[in-house]
Amino acid sequence: MNTLNNHQKYLSTGLLAAVALIGGISSASAQAPALGASANFAVLGGTAVTCTGGAVVGEVGISPGITAAYTNTGCAVAGTTPPASNAGATQAQADFITAYDGLAVRAASRACTEVLGNLAGENLPPGDYCLDSVAKTGLLTLNGPSNGVWIFLVNGALTGTSFTVVMAGGGQPCNVYWAPSVAATFTTSTVKGNILAGNAAGGSITLTGGALTGRILAHVATTTTGTSVVGCQAAGLPSGGSGGHGGDDR
Repeated sequence: MNTLNNHQKYLSTGLLAAVALIGGISSASAQAPALGASANFAVLGGTAVTCTGGAVVGEVGISPGITAAYTNTGCAVAGTTPPASNAGATQAQADFITAYDGLAVRAASRACTEVLGNLAGENLPPGDYCLDSVAKTGLLTLNGPSNGVWIFLVNGALTGTSFTVVMAGGGQPCNVYWAPSVAATFTTSTVKGNILAGNAAGGSITLTGGALTGRILAHVATTTTGTSVVGCQAAGLPSGGSGGHGGDDR
C-alpha cells in the first residue's frame, strides 16, 4: 500500500533517489528509454546552458527558451543554438523528462542484486546496473554487441574525476544511459553515453575538461568548460538498441 503511494509520488517529481537501489541488474532485459525529440540534441538544458571554451558537435537547446539563459564564451558549436532551437527544445525537454520518469518505473520493478561503486577496472556486459554515489574513477569497459544497451541508475549524484569509459565488442556509446537521482559532475573525464539528469530541483550537469560522446540532458542547467561534446545525431552514431530511437521515436 505505502509502496504504491510512494512510487506514485516519486513519478510525480521525477526523482530516482528512493528507488535507485532497488533497480535490477539483468543483461537480458536492458532496453533503451525512448528519448523522443530530445534525441536530436547533444546538449539540452531547462534553465540555463553555459558553454565556455571547448566544442559541441550537435544541436544545443534550452527550454523554456524565453526565460532561460544561453551563454557561449569561446565555445565552438557545430549545430543549431538558441534562440533558433527554442521551438524544438520545448518538445525535447518534455520527452526527456518522460524518458527519465520511465527509468524510475524500471528501477522500481526489480530487486537489485548488486550495487557498484567507483567502477574502476570493471568490464560490464549490457544490462541495468545500480550505482552508489561514490566518485567514479579509473577505466570502465563496456563490452557488448552493437545493439547492446547499458543503463546505470545512480542513487545520488554521479561524479567522476579522470574517469574513462571505453566501448568494446562493437558496443555503441549512444546505447549507454546514465540516470543520477540528482546532479552529474565530471572533471577531466572521457565519458560515453547519454546523461539524463531529470531531477526537478538538482538535475544539473557540469563537465570540466575531458570529452563526452553522447548527449547531456538536464532538467535544470548544463555547464561545460573546455569540454568536447560530440552528439549522437551529429556524429551519425547508432543509438537505442531494440528500444532506441533517433529523434523520431514518439
